[in-house]
Amino acid sequence: MEFFYLPALKNLNFLQNKLMPNKTSSQIRNEFLQFFAEKEHAIVDSAPVVPKDDPTLLFTNAGMNQFKPIFLGEESVLKHENKDWSRAADTQKCIRVSGKHNDLEEVGHDTYHHTLFEMLGNWSFGDYFKKEAISWAWELLVDKWGMEPDRLYATVFGGDEDDGLPVDEEAIELWKSETPIKHDHILKFGKKDNFWEMGDTGPCGPCSEVHIDLRPDEERKKVDGATLVNMDDPRVMEIWNLVFIQFNRQADGSLKTLPAQHVDTGMGFERVCAVLQGKKSNYDSDVFTPLLDKISEMAGLKYGADEEKDIAMRVIADHIRAVVFSIADGASPGNDGRGYVIRRIQRRAIRYGWDKLGFKEPFMYKLVQVLADQFKNVFGEVVAQQEYITNVVKAEEKSFLKTLGQGIEIFNEMLKGKEKLSGENAFKLHDTYGFPIDLTQLMAREKGIEVDVEGFNKNMQEQKDRARAAGKFGIDHSESKAWTAIQDGSVADYGFEFVGYDDFEAEVLIVGYRKEGDRFALQLNKTPFYAESGGQVADTGMLSNGEEFIKILDVQKGSGSFIHYTDKLPENLEGTWKATIDLNRRLEIQKHHSATHLAHAALRDVLGDHVAQKGSLVSDTHLRFDFSHYEAMTQEQLDEVEAQVNEKIQENIPLTEERDVPIDEAKEKGAMMLFGEKYGEFVRVITFDEDYSVELCGGTHVGATGEIGYFRFLHESSAAAGIRRIEAVVGNAADKLLRSEKHIVHNIKAAFGQTNDPVANIHKLLQEKKELEKELEKLNMQNSASKLDDIIKSGIVLKSGISLIKGEVPGADMNTLKQLGYDALQKSDSNSVIVLGSKDEEEGKVFLMVAVTEDLIKEKGLKAGALVGQLGRLVGGGGGGQPNLATAGGRNPEKLLDALESVHDIVQQSIS
Repeated sequence: MEFFYLPALKNLNFLQNKLMPNKTSSQIRNEFLQFFAEKEHAIVDSAPVVPKDDPTLLFTNAGMNQFKPIFLGEESVLKHENKDWSRAADTQKCIRVSGKHNDLEEVGHDTYHHTLFEMLGNWSFGDYFKKEAISWAWELLVDKWGMEPDRLYATVFGGDEDDGLPVDEEAIELWKSETPIKHDHILKFGKKDNFWEMGDTGPCGPCSEVHIDLRPDEERKKVDGATLVNMDDPRVMEIWNLVFIQFNRQADGSLKTLPAQHVDTGMGFERVCAVLQGKKSNYDSDVFTPLLDKISEMAGLKYGADEEKDIAMRVIADHIRAVVFSIADGASPGNDGRGYVIRRIQRRAIRYGWDKLGFKEPFMYKLVQVLADQFKNVFGEVVAQQEYITNVVKAEEKSFLKTLGQGIEIFNEMLKGKEKLSGENAFKLHDTYGFPIDLTQLMAREKGIEVDVEGFNKNMQEQKDRARAAGKFGIDHSESKAWTAIQDGSVADYGFEFVGYDDFEAEVLIVGYRKEGDRFALQLNKTPFYAESGGQVADTGMLSNGEEFIKILDVQKGSGSFIHYTDKLPENLEGTWKATIDLNRRLEIQKHHSATHLAHAALRDVLGDHVAQKGSLVSDTHLRFDFSHYEAMTQEQLDEVEAQVNEKIQENIPLTEERDVPIDEAKEKGAMMLFGEKYGEFVRVITFDEDYSVELCGGTHVGATGEIGYFRFLHESSAAAGIRRIEAVVGNAADKLLRSEKHIVHNIKAAFGQTNDPVANIHKLLQEKKELEKELEKLNMQNSASKLDDIIKSGIVLKSGISLIKGEVPGADMNTLKQLGYDALQKSDSNSVIVLGSKDEEEGKVFLMVAVTEDLIKEKGLKAGALVGQLGRLVGGGGGGQPNLATAGGRNPEKLLDALESVHDIVQQSIS
């Protein structure tokens, strides 16, 4: 469902007394949750804004995301606090950076678009339906919160001929019977406004929206509010969407009635707060005022005094929320995927602060404290990771403030010799350097250059289309993906059990199958195969009935079971099968997984308690571990971690595995928990010495640390802002590495005649190489100097009386040309222009140098930078430098002679 957010209104003060008493945002949120708790709803936590187990979503963008398995029929009830629930309510953190009403470029310019927002919602999973949803909505808005009934409108689905759906008369009659709403305030709208769909396929149904008319009474008397509903009038706005999920959209576009009916509602929290507080805009409510007050204080400005600066403050206030909550839930600024989106959002805010508010030093990190204080009782993950989040935000700011200066230089380069800035380059400035199109246009206008805005918009639209596609549910949720049952009854009738913690093989039944692309998917009643999760790769192995052998190539988690992938189906799927994992591979995987736990503990010991896991990969060949840290590890720190891990391996610490531990008990044990993960009521605790490593983990592990063998680092690098990455090997992979290193050392020694100190010999060789290179460079310079003398002697005098010295210096690089330029200026200290070039045809490069004597700079206005810029374009490149000496490079060495031939005309034109 989409939302319009409350726009800037001239006067909402009349609402304060006429509609409801003032409430804080905390009171509004708590009253919503309490209201539905009293209606026997499970009050659940917000899911992380970074989805962990949903590859169809870039970010959590609606409250229903975490309940998708129930809506898709993969789970029947909600498990919460050791009970089954058919009703739920929460406030969900959502990020929308694309789509009809949530365009990143609009955020801040108006007062109602947001990147991150909270969505208040209540759900029924096959329990209550339209009657309760409608009556409770009215009860909360009018009876509880005091909204004026005469200002409320209800929209209902008006039917659709293509889908063969009639008007939702049931909803209309329920609004009439369950609420005192005026009958002419019940309005019918089509599929576009009042029919909600999860995606191209899957659960869907009609919806009924509640709208509120916020106009003053005198305006309401003149124009009927019913004529303004769904007309994009910012004063007559949607406040709540009640979705009635009762159909399943098939792959062929048809609708099939669901066996169970569900309710999914969503209310924009920031908008509701603004309405209930009688404010002009979302940003005037107490959801945003703490941030705006801090930004105003830092800028030394008053919010509301200057619209241009107000826009910048709104951008920053909005964007810091999206950045902070994303980092808290596991997505830091980076170069791809979610990280790239977060980086774009933060850089947009930094650019506004730099350009409009004069923030030339990092400033956004100071706002983390404001959010930590504001949400400490709602989203505690910000407080728990405050230091880490602050450092990541600050590090990204420092990096981009340098990039901002580079962007201005790139902009200037893009304009050289151009009358128009291309749309592609304008988009590059926007996308890479955070320059919005209006800033690019302003900077270009100052130089008398046009901007291809149409081309820019085309590039922007292509990016939006990509983002919108990434935000959709990209999986076919229709029944074309249904399982074909093998045993009596449906697939759902069979329970599922994972026995892989204890057994490497098991007698199993194939209970269902389906085709997925080039592969086949099998469901078993139980399995020893570990499904990919928690960073650990899936087991592989074999299914056999004694006659057929089917390779299991991959295993993924489904809702309530594991999905086993093969490249072919058995001829006969019935009967009993033996499922056997590749034991040697599993043993190597679990060695690497246990080593990851030991490395995590060692990193915290060596680097500090701020270290927390931010991602991992555990395979049979290596491990990768991402963790929060703000700078590269030193070699001494790497050695210390490596030594500590190997010490714990040699201690042969036995594994303590505890299953079905209550989450609170696990917390008391001090178990490491990952921020951004949504844990159940019961967890599995893996301990290697309760004073060293205690973690929640669903992966497989060694029985004792001695089985790991040996731990060796491969690499340490940056994974994202504030996140470092280590890669390492253990077990057989470490043994192979050590043997390989031994052979390398043996071969080096052999090459030096079995020396006892090959390192010293290598250093000696390198030193000799440097000395030889210097000798060669000296000889080249002597040869070049001799060539320069010949070029100077062959100089000509132009009609203007200027001495032109030009020629090619074979084999010279750019540094050599520059040195020759300085030498030529000494030898020709007046009335001279020197142009030297060289080329490297194998590398496809050409180098140019122009030098101009001081008298020509002052008297004739000749400048080396301007001359070399024109020459550079002739050889497929560009360049610049000082007035007396400048250089250029190009990609077309075959054009060097043409460039040298054109020098005469270029110098003459520059004088005239």
